[in-house]
Amino acid sequence: MRALLSVSDKTGVVELARGLTQLGWEIVSTGGTSRALRDAGLSPRDVSDVTGFAEMLDGRVKTLHPAVHGALLARRDHPEHMEALAEQKIVPIDLVAVNLYPFRATAARSGVSPADVIEQIDIGGPSMLRSAAKNFDAVTVIVEPRDYGRVLAALQAGDDDLDLRRTLAEKAFAHTAAYDAAIASWFAQQRDEKFPETVTLSTTRQQKLRYGENPDQAAAFYVDFPGAGLSSLVQRGGKELSFNNLLDLEGALHTVDPYTSENACAIIKHTTPCGLAVGTSAIDAYRKALACDPVSAFGSVIAFTLPVDAATADAVSSLFIEVIVSPSFTDEAVEILGRKKNLRVLEGRATWTPNSLDYKRVRGGVLVQERPRTVIDDEGWKVMTTREPSAEERRDLLFVWRAVAAVKSNAIVLARDGATIGIGAGQMSRVDAAFLAVHKAQQQGHETKGAVLGSDAYFPFRDGIDQAADAGVTAIVQPGGSIRDAEVIAAANDRGIAMIFTGKRQFRH
Repeated sequence: MRALLSVSDKTGVVELARGLTQLGWEIVSTGGTSRALRDAGLSPRDVSDVTGFAEMLDGRVKTLHPAVHGALLARRDHPEHMEALAEQKIVPIDLVAVNLYPFRATAARSGVSPADVIEQIDIGGPSMLRSAAKNFDAVTVIVEPRDYGRVLAALQAGDDDLDLRRTLAEKAFAHTAAYDAAIASWFAQQRDEKFPETVTLSTTRQQKLRYGENPDQAAAFYVDFPGAGLSSLVQRGGKELSFNNLLDLEGALHTVDPYTSENACAIIKHTTPCGLAVGTSAIDAYRKALACDPVSAFGSVIAFTLPVDAATADAVSSLFIEVIVSPSFTDEAVEILGRKKNLRVLEGRATWTPNSLDYKRVRGGVLVQERPRTVIDDEGWKVMTTREPSAEERRDLLFVWRAVAAVKSNAIVLARDGATIGIGAGQMSRVDAAFLAVHKAQQQGHETKGAVLGSDAYFPFRDGIDQAADAGVTAIVQPGGSIRDAEVIAAANDRGIAMIFTGKRQFRH
């Protein structure tokens, strides 16, 4: 029996080769893999001995030869295939362990040249994987070091495990597809094309989930690559994350993204904030955020932009919540939160990979757009009313403009002193969203007089302005752009409200 080992990631390859050698297998290898095996005291045969040709073109050509691919593709149950091998003096290859040049890691390096990236496009490796995987009836193909152990165990047991070979073949084709997708994406980026003609999505299953949005829906969590985004967070306590937990977790991090340079806390329910605030400390921000709507905060997900200490953990643990996420927790905070056995405690900073796009599934296709902005500032703002906002109002207007970006449309948010006090989310009309925001604020006993208001899109009529004025709102920030802007501005002037147009809309459907 013959195995060909040619790996970029040398993890476990010595142990695999040693185990195969003990079973009487002949090892064929290439380049750096061959050197690693010899350094470990093994005696692999160079692939050039098998092909009769030395490696050439700086290693670009070494396995692209009939002595390799004929040995992989020949069907053992076809006498004419085996006769052809014998005629050419080709020995069948029964196992291939290959992982590819580190293209993705190279392309992600800062300052790397296009020429260096292109050199990491593996040609021979994918060809061997595809040949071996196509002939899985007879050939075992391995692309992940974590599979070495179970392959060795099956061989040592003398099992002819066709199901295992078929599973490994599936992995090999998925691996080469993902590799090619990464290369195609890189080429598109080189010409600044965000939306190439063909988009191939490549994701890796992080975990199977207990169920989806509802218990009768199966579900799983896939990531761009291991350690990407949410999968980079370290769980320091609590149950396994659910489908809905992950959705709300994304909503929570999306909400605090514009506040990463401030002490912020967001409380999320059904992917939308029910409370958001900045404060002098984590516990101050939490208390201000909770005050917005403590009833809706039951069963929520909470995100912090700063470390959580014992006092904050103690305050949070008095409320039933599903998930808490923070850049870090003190050991005492982890111990306090750990008393809630079902509370998921996540630590770290999950970020989007560069140039990420936003995908929304529709029947028969996918809608693709740029990711929403995470840097939200007051650049380009224009005061449209006679009255200018005060410095204090301006600070709250920037806060509420960032806040409204995380609220489902139609969205209206009331805020004062760096905290939301009323949120109207997901309404079919903007006046209803304004009514709900005022109602929620007053329901919790918040003083709406002197508050500011943010709207994710323009006011189509003056009725929303009048409603805000009746509640005592003194300043409004909105995109503008309605055919009735003049009427809306006049309404604000009539009611003594300062109003800013941002020129940018922040819909979140």
